[in-house]
Amino acid sequence: MADREQVSAWRPEVAGVVEVFHARFTEHAYPMHVHDSWTLLVVDDGAVRYDLGRRERGTPGDTVSLLPPHVPHNGSPATADGFRKRVLYLDLTRLDESLVGPAVDGPDVVDPLLRRRVGQLHGALAGPGDELEAESRLALVCERLRGHLRPRLAVPQEADDRGVARRLRELLDERLVRGVTLDEAATVVHAHPTHLVRAFGAAFGIAPHQYLMARRVDRARRLLLDGQPPAEVAAAAGFYDQSHFTRHFKRIVGSPPGRYAREARGR
Repeated sequence: MADREQVSAWRPEVAGVVEVFHARFTEHAYPMHVHDSWTLLVVDDGAVRYDLGRRERGTPGDTVSLLPPHVPHNGSPATADGFRKRVLYLDLTRLDESLVGPAVDGPDVVDPLLRRRVGQLHGALAGPGDELEAESRLALVCERLRGHLRPRLAVPQEADDRGVARRLRELLDERLVRGVTLDEAATVVHAHPTHLVRAFGAAFGIAPHQYLMARRVDRARRLLLDGQPPAEVAAAAGFYDQSHFTRHFKRIVGSPPGRYAREARGR
């Protein structure tokens, strides 16, 4: 069964995320150990049992588990075929130490929306180039976690939401090629990162990262119609690399950029 065990790990260029860890284990059992970061865990197949705060816990497939830093825990398969999990290790800039106690008391959260958002966050972290999307999704995930752990600590509503949204749109337009992180945008616009994401979506019906990618694809289309080769257009429009460019261009336009350019030349 050992050959069915798989592990992959990487550190994305996303503030607050220390490590992304995906694994499938059939027999491995973790001894008692600690982390210096938050452990945000979802189990996709099977189940895990673990001890935290001297109590036995478990993670069925519809659960999001949040294990706090510096608190000992272990882990082992709770099903015969083992388990497949996805983990994010988050630093204290995203979830602070005041939430450790509530997380020890209730680490396992059954919340379908939170579970879906964690899955979307893992998708955004799968490769480079989608950092703004990952940062936006992380902000919403952390906001919802805070709401479960300390409902009264939810980010307060701010006035002038449309003004905040307009200023963020202007910044995205200005940084179309270079890009901007969510923390940088929050500093420039003078608003909380989570509030930025919510205000922009409410005002324009689209998430900030979706707006940025759509604008980049529009720029790429103009450059392709001008006769520039796709390999040059990717960088000129602000995409991380050719693969990143092709994925987003095809998703929005319905055709890969190479074919789009050939058809344009043919006409």
